[in-house]
Amino acid sequence: MSRISIPTVEQSVAASRPLLDAVHNQLGVVPNLMKLVGHSPAALEGYLSLNGALAKGQLPVQLRERIALAIAEYNGCDYCLSAHSYLAANLAKIDAAEINAARDAHSSDAKTAAALKFARRVAAERGRVVDADLASLRAAGFGEAEVVEIVLNVALNVLTNYINNVAQTDVDFPLVSHKSV
Repeated sequence: MSRISIPTVEQSVAASRPLLDAVHNQLGVVPNLMKLVGHSPAALEGYLSLNGALAKGQLPVQLRERIALAIAEYNGCDYCLSAHSYLAANLAKIDAAEINAARDAHSSDAKTAAALKFARRVAAERGRVVDADLASLRAAGFGEAEVVEIVLNVALNVLTNYINNVAQTDVDFPLVSHKSV
């Protein structure tokens, strides 16, 4: 059971309802994460704004979902692993082997693997990557804007991992549990 209440959309604070309605219009459902973050309309607006802006960036949805999986596994966030495994399979059309590989920051595609390795290094080193990390990413074909977007996708996913880990958000996707370390 979630340690922070998850209101229904109707029970949510008035300022969050239009944002939650927009989520429903886009996804057909309002995930528990959104309802939970909706306790703070400012937090919900900030999350949705950054997520929406990054969706318009240079990184394709397939890479963004893989980054989400790698960071969720790293942070042990079952909610995000469950949500992004579902989205990776059903929205981004990533096969099961690649979804599983992404959780370990791997891919059969060399460019994707370089991005995932870099994303995991950003998380593990709290952004204090070394020159060689950036050089590897650039050698794989990523430009400056893509580097920035990878870092911001890591940060966005750390945000959701942390709120879900703090709240122990009730999972409303097919459950995927992090690997025991």
